[in-house]
Amino acid sequence: MKRVFITGASSGLGLALAKRYAADGASLGLVGRRGHVLRELAESLPGQHRCYALDVRDRDILHAAAHDFIARGEGRVDAVIASAGISAGTITGETADHAVFQSIVETNLLATLATFEPFVAPMREAKAGRLVGMASVAGIRGLPGAGAYSASKAAVAVYCESLRLELADSGVRVVTIAPGYIDTPMTQHNPYRMPFLMPVDAFAEKAHAAIERGVSYTVIPWQMGVVAKLMRLLPDAVYDRLARNAPRKPRSMDS
Repeated sequence: MKRVFITGASSGLGLALAKRYAADGASLGLVGRRGHVLRELAESLPGQHRCYALDVRDRDILHAAAHDFIARGEGRVDAVIASAGISAGTITGETADHAVFQSIVETNLLATLATFEPFVAPMREAKAGRLVGMASVAGIRGLPGAGAYSASKAAVAVYCESLRLELADSGVRVVTIAPGYIDTPMTQHNPYRMPFLMPVDAFAEKAHAAIERGVSYTVIPWQMGVVAKLMRLLPDAVYDRLARNAPRKPRSMDS
């Protein structure tokens, strides 16, 4: 039986991945802020699962949950999926947006690091395991009005690449998944067209396959992978002309 620790499990990508792994017979560590939602999820899934209601920005409490999950499996953990994430529009120079920017970076980037930290040693010892980070196509190039989200997701991708090199030849695989537009509560409030919008269960199926293969980096859906490659190749002047008037995610102050 596989043992999988998932942050952001009460909604969106994390919830869909929890359902997919439970269908495989995995025993899960479910992390999220809403304890009652986690408990309802655990009761609805086959198998036995542990619920950890916490804010992933609290490193000490997150580590305590991780160590509990590790101990209950006598050190064995097959995969850790850091899928907790938040998004909001931010504008540099708007004083109120600084706290939003900080919260996005702490949740998307620093909490990914904090999620992985307790599992590196036991996975090294076992010479096996998967550490899965959630980047985003939004982190390929900067988007107007999304400085915090784009920067945090770009940083996740580069951080995971660094970690992959640190753990080379250890038997531990670092998997970076860059979702495009996936139909989740986070995207359902976007006031603009989302090309190649993918159902969240279809995303979970593709992500599960990539994690099991231990791929280093993948964009889901594949169509957004093509878009991402083209975005990387565009000269700055061309990209600037195309993207400067791109639709923007609402600021939290605007909602």
